Amino acid sequence: MTRLSTSQARAQFADVLERVAFKGERVVIERRGKVLGAVVSAEDLAVLEQIRALEDETDTAAVRRARREKGRIPWETIKRDLGLR
Repeated sequence: MTRLSTSQARAQFADVLERVAFKGERVVIERRGKVLGAVVSAEDLAVLEQIRALEDETDTAAVRRARREKGRIPWETIKRDLGLR
């Protein structure tokens, strides 16, 4: 995985897109050493979107299962259990 500063990525944008699209490279964009984002191929993006959709389905199924088994859980209980209050 290649790491570029924002100025390098801007100066090499066409090259970065070519490397990502045709060579499957992933490019991380940083500013002052902090990762801001990444450039990935359309194929990688599709995989990430599928994973997110599966996670959403799994989460939704878990919530439905919990509601069937336990009924509704009061919001105050959830916040307390998560240490939000």
